[in-house]
Amino acid sequence: MSLGADRREFVQFALKEGVLRFGSFVTKSGRTSPYFFNAGLFNTGASVGKLAQFYAQALVDSKLPFDMLFGPAYKGIPLATATSVALASHAGLQGRDVPFAYNRKEAKDHGEGGVLVGAPLKGKVVIIDDVITAGTSVRESVEIIRAAGAEPCAVLIAMDRMERAGPDGALSPHSAVQEVQQRYGLPVVSIASLTDILALLEKNAEFAEHREAVLAYRERYGI
Repeated sequence: MSLGADRREFVQFALKEGVLRFGSFVTKSGRTSPYFFNAGLFNTGASVGKLAQFYAQALVDSKLPFDMLFGPAYKGIPLATATSVALASHAGLQGRDVPFAYNRKEAKDHGEGGVLVGAPLKGKVVIIDDVITAGTSVRESVEIIRAAGAEPCAVLIAMDRMERAGPDGALSPHSAVQEVQQRYGLPVVSIASLTDILALLEKNAEFAEHREAVLAYRERYGI
């Protein structure tokens, strides 16, 4: 299957699971968006298992060298865990067992203590999350990884909204993904993007009615 086919299949999968929806939604930034992507709605064993296969494939297809995964609390925790499982059985890794770690929001003051759980952070570390909105979790993850003496090497996300940040009239010249790439010098790998959503709207008569609204939104806020 081609990389483009993987991206289209993921958009269809997100629609089927109700993770991607069309209509009118107020986002965290206060914008009214004609579509909404909420990866938290991948909430069953089967759906998270399939999601992890898409993450694993996107990472393998990127051909980026990496040693382990890091999932920022909280959404990144099940994503890193499940993707590590998917990578273990991926033919492209030839049986390689990829370790993972994640952080706690609050340091544990008993037992082993600290904020980190899982494998020791070392080597080239991929940060895995659902989307990049303000880049806060990426910043915190980069700080944690570097403090441990490891190297953040990429960010892996499900959906790139390709959207500029900031209030109307003072929009950032770059998207949240581009700002992360420039600020930290890290490649951002996404399973799919707004371009793939628009490609689906163009070809799928069932959702064609939403295409003009999504195009208008991209014209206003997109990169």
